[in-house]
Amino acid sequence: MLRRILLALALLATGEAAKAKADPKECEVCIANLEAIDKLIDKDEKTSKQSIMEAITKHCGDLQNEQPNPALNARDRKMCYYFEPIRAAIAQPFSTRMPKDRVCKRLKQSNGEICNVKYQVQVDNNLSDEEMLAQLKKKRVKELKGILNDRGVKCEGCLEKDDFIKKIMATNGMSTDF
Repeated sequence: MLRRILLALALLATGEAAKAKADPKECEVCIANLEAIDKLIDKDEKTSKQSIMEAITKHCGDLQNEQPNPALNARDRKMCYYFEPIRAAIAQPFSTRMPKDRVCKRLKQSNGEICNVKYQVQVDNNLSDEEMLAQLKKKRVKELKGILNDRGVKCEGCLEKDDFIKKIMATNGMSTDF
C-alpha cells in the first residue's frame, strides 16, 4: 500500500515537472519588455520603485495621451498597455531584483493575458525546401495558420497539417512585411 502511494506521488511530481517545461515561449513578450526596461535603469537606481515606474513610461511612451513609443512593434505595444495601469505592481518585485520570468508569472495571476501575448512565428526563407519542410512539420497547426495569416493567404479546404504545410510551401516567396 505504501509503495502505491509513493509511486503515485512520484508520477504526480514528474507530471508537474513536465508541465513546467511545457512552453519555453511562455511570457516571452513580457520578459523581453522587462529586460528592455531594466536596461533603461541606472545600476544605482534599480531598487528605486519610482525610477522603475519612470523607465516603464519611457519604454512604453505616453499611453495616457495615446502616444506609444513608435519604436515598439505591435506585441510590445500591447504588453505596454497591460503594464501601464499596473506599474506599481511591476515595480515592487522588480525593485527586489526578482527574475523577470517570476515577475511575469506573478503578474499573470492578476491578469492572465500577460503571458498569452507571443511574438509572431518566424520562418527562415533562406532554408532549402527540405529543411523548411522539416521545420514546418515540427510546428503546431495554430502556428502554421499564423504564418499563412501573416502572409495574407487563406487556406480554403485545409483540414490537416499537411494541407497547411503545402500552402505555406506554395506561398514561400511571399513577404510577411507590410
